[in-house]
Amino acid sequence: MVQKYQSPVRVYKHPFELVMAAYERRFPTCHLIPMFVASDVISEEKSDDDSTHRIERRCKLDIDAPRLLKRIAGVDYVYFVQKNTLNRRERTLHIESHNETFSNRVIIHEQCCYSVHPENEGWTCFEQSASLDIKSFFGFESTVEKIAMKQYANSIKKGKEIIEYYLHELEDEGTTHVPRWSPRPASPVKPGGVSPVGGPGEALPATPDDKLDADYINRYLGDLTPLQESCLIRLRSWLQETHKGKIPKDQHILRFLRARDFNLDKARETLCQSLTWRKQHQVDYLLDTWTSPQVLLDYYTGGWHHHDRDGRPLYILRLGQMDTKGLVRALGEESLLRHVLSINEEGLRRCEENTKVFGRPIRPFILCNLIRVSAPKVNFLKFVSPFIDENTRKKFLIYAGNDYQGPGGLLDYIDREIIPDFLGGECMCEVPEGGLVPKSLYRTPEELENDDIRLWTETIYQSASVFKGAPHEVRATYIIDASSVITWDFDVCKGDVIFNIYHSKRAPAPPKKDPLGAHGITSPGGNNVQLIDKSWQLGQDYSMVESPLTCKEGESVQGSHVTRWPGFYILQWKFHSMPACAATNLPRVDDVLATLQVSSHKCKVMYYTEVLGSEDFRYTAPFYTPVIHTGYHEISTVALR
Repeated sequence: MVQKYQSPVRVYKHPFELVMAAYERRFPTCHLIPMFVASDVISEEKSDDDSTHRIERRCKLDIDAPRLLKRIAGVDYVYFVQKNTLNRRERTLHIESHNETFSNRVIIHEQCCYSVHPENEGWTCFEQSASLDIKSFFGFESTVEKIAMKQYANSIKKGKEIIEYYLHELEDEGTTHVPRWSPRPASPVKPGGVSPVGGPGEALPATPDDKLDADYINRYLGDLTPLQESCLIRLRSWLQETHKGKIPKDQHILRFLRARDFNLDKARETLCQSLTWRKQHQVDYLLDTWTSPQVLLDYYTGGWHHHDRDGRPLYILRLGQMDTKGLVRALGEESLLRHVLSINEEGLRRCEENTKVFGRPIRPFILCNLIRVSAPKVNFLKFVSPFIDENTRKKFLIYAGNDYQGPGGLLDYIDREIIPDFLGGECMCEVPEGGLVPKSLYRTPEELENDDIRLWTETIYQSASVFKGAPHEVRATYIIDASSVITWDFDVCKGDVIFNIYHSKRAPAPPKKDPLGAHGITSPGGNNVQLIDKSWQLGQDYSMVESPLTCKEGESVQGSHVTRWPGFYILQWKFHSMPACAATNLPRVDDVLATLQVSSHKCKVMYYTEVLGSEDFRYTAPFYTPVIHTGYHEISTVALR
């Protein structure tokens, strides 16, 4: 498996030329990097006008590895080849390096780029990426991978410190300015020379505005290790590619990475599931659209109350005084759920505001303090432990008895002057007292069911299953105006699909729901519809009007089609099978298992489509701005019996 790393953009608040002078002091050796033993120049070329300088070095490294591993490998040192291309005209330095030692067993490739800050010519940006592919290493592949990633993470962390060290050294010597390169008449490039234009190192362009800055990460997201930064940037880049620019906020992405211990694949899977659910139920619009019924305002025993010592918004929930059963009987489960979600959304908004106020990351997470618990603490933990992971379990602080203001109690987290009066403090808290919901407010089961159905079906999105041999098809309204616009917005929730648009002058057959008796598959809820009759011939009875689009699991796709002819237009999602492995390459066991797994399961899509007149066309499918859906503390006075 190939391990990849991508750094954030690191900014030196010094001109490019001065940073280059500091960078050159790293060679031929650097006492700040003990593992960097020596370097020898293999080749060096300059353009006649001195605007471009290319240099290739062979670097000798003393890797911190177990002596036994070194003896088995038969080497004491590891050699890397580094190719630098300095373009003084464009003010860029591109660095490419790869391992020479064990290159048939291990492939390490790194790219770095120094460039001028896009918004400040007096600053310099640095960015790097790397990949590690261990094919075989005497049975020690896992050990070598851990050693390599540890060494690389250490060198990344040290890199900026080294440049800063040499910048200070130059300043102490009186060098605070290095003149920029200026053009002068140059003779023609000699055979074998270097032209002024950049070379192969220019794969890394100047820093675009949408990349993450290391200082921004530290200020707004917290202190991350280099590998954690890499996971954040790679997941963010994947979302930018697959979600067409409408990506979650960085804090939201980071929350899912933390919840999965920075396992990129697991975090991506759960994040996509969350985004799809939020989109389907329009959670992002709750703060603007949801109005709490009066019964919640009177009997829901929760409310916002200042913030803790770290700046996190504080939400007090007095569960012990809440008639949860009565609220459900009066409102229904869906209304109660929407109220709780709106609280979560408000918590995130408050976290973002406090981040700006305090000038440091206010990370949202749930902290539950269960106070006055009459049952033993161990029984509560035994009850809840199976339902929560270890990271979340560590956030629970449980107090028994009445000494919740003493050492290790509330005062460790909350200032004394804001402790609510009902917890022994002096601060008046406006959280409702709660009590029993009057039975006169109860609604009949039929009324509650109808309300829940209404709320669940308010979403404009629909879900559908796609099976092998049974695509899901949707007919746009009959097109009279040849210049109408069909728009779509869909998410691939599971599996990979192929999206097609067809046109026919013939009316499609009435919907056939889930005709999969031959496959032994039944589609729940009738959410698989087929319109194109099997007797129809492509090119004769109907035609394809857009090139097929292959969409992978987790992708979000938006688009539109301007109709050319009147008639019937059909949108189709078709099961996409994984391609057979090339005959020249033996498939890995993991690939075979993945193929079997995908081929034995259905695909799922969530979609919205609309037909607009050409004169009214503005892309109206609802874009969403995802946000984190939790960000508060819970303080409960629940009595467990």
